[in-house]
Amino acid sequence: MSSTTRRTRSPRGSGELLAEEIIEAANALLLEHGDDAAVSVRAVAARVGVTPPSIYLHFADKDAMLDAVCARYFEQLDGVMAEVSAGIDDPLERALQQGLGYVRFAVTTPVLYRIAFRQSGPDGPSKVDEVLATSAFNRMSATVAELAAEGFFPDSDVTEVLLEFWAAAHGVASLMLAKPGLPWGDDLALAESLMRSVCLGRATRDLLGARHDAGDVRAWLREQRTTRP
Repeated sequence: MSSTTRRTRSPRGSGELLAEEIIEAANALLLEHGDDAAVSVRAVAARVGVTPPSIYLHFADKDAMLDAVCARYFEQLDGVMAEVSAGIDDPLERALQQGLGYVRFAVTTPVLYRIAFRQSGPDGPSKVDEVLATSAFNRMSATVAELAAEGFFPDSDVTEVLLEFWAAAHGVASLMLAKPGLPWGDDLALAESLMRSVCLGRATRDLLGARHDAGDVRAWLREQRTTRP
């Protein structure tokens, strides 16, 4: 539909369909222009073929439209996380694949990824936060909880470990997008190394117990290397 085409009057009960078209139009404008400057109520209305007041029946303003786009994005991320988790019984391997799935999804959807993590309401959790918390975040949390049940770390550390794991995935994805010219390796090689280090390093830290200073860590590593067959 061209930006100048006027939409015929929708039949009664088609409000949900129009809301979907609005989200799709806002999403398309984001992808075409690379940022949210081109996404306005007027521009989205023109793309869909309705008047601006029709947009306001479904979304209060531009931010509400972007929230809906980003919420949809996180639903798609959850689908990717489910796909990469399928059939993997070992929670350690599943955690690794979830982390890599997250990074791969981010680097293949750079515009939406950047905007999705900017959309958080100043007065508390937004719809975007709620969708993320009940989808991909919840899926990773279940995997981390399984690792705790296996003794990788105490049950009380699940939330902390989850945030560390997520921060690692988010950090490497953000750097890969910001600095694509750095030697990241083929097929996310460096990202995989980082995610493995986070998973295994947390378990190793608990083996060290209270011995966290540099000298104790070196002594422990020497001991492990000399006793290793």
